[in-house]
Amino acid sequence: MPKYRFAVVCSSNQNRSMDAHSTLRKHGYNVESFGSGVCVKLPGKSIDKPVIYEFGTPYSLMYNELVNTDKNLYQTNGVLNMLERNMKIKDHPERFQTTNLQFDVIITCEERVFDQVIQAIDEWQTDHLEIVHIVNVDIKDNFHDAFKGSQHILELCQMIEKTDDLDGNMESILKKFAQTRKRKILHSVAFY
Repeated sequence: MPKYRFAVVCSSNQNRSMDAHSTLRKHGYNVESFGSGVCVKLPGKSIDKPVIYEFGTPYSLMYNELVNTDKNLYQTNGVLNMLERNMKIKDHPERFQTTNLQFDVIITCEERVFDQVIQAIDEWQTDHLEIVHIVNVDIKDNFHDAFKGSQHILELCQMIEKTDDLDGNMESILKKFAQTRKRKILHSVAFY
């Protein structure tokens, strides 16, 4: 039985956070995933023309629309495979700023997302005042790095799950993880 509640957040709740969500779920962790952007963006026909959806749009609807638009393109660039994986995990991308769930650890996948998560928590009005650790593990937004990053997030969560004193031991866990993986880690504590 997992001790801690985890969230993984990227910009669109499509690639990085969903790869980590899938990996952590397979290993029995209590995990949810979110995006922190204004909308959901998928690669389009060119780099400057992404396909845009609202948060809450079902992955299956995105999948069907892209198949009907240009199946070969979206199959070749891996978006259809990503959406197929996502459909097995949950119905639609969720925006972190609108959740009412609480977590012990929130792991973000880029510094901009880290800042957005901290800002959202600061803006929430709550009486709970529970501690949440926000940790950033930078992951490039491509399929290869998302997979590799999800393995690193799994390793970090395994280290966290071993402690009975999350608040007292988080700094040493993150220091060890950063040294082992040779990664720069951002960490902040918030109350919500």
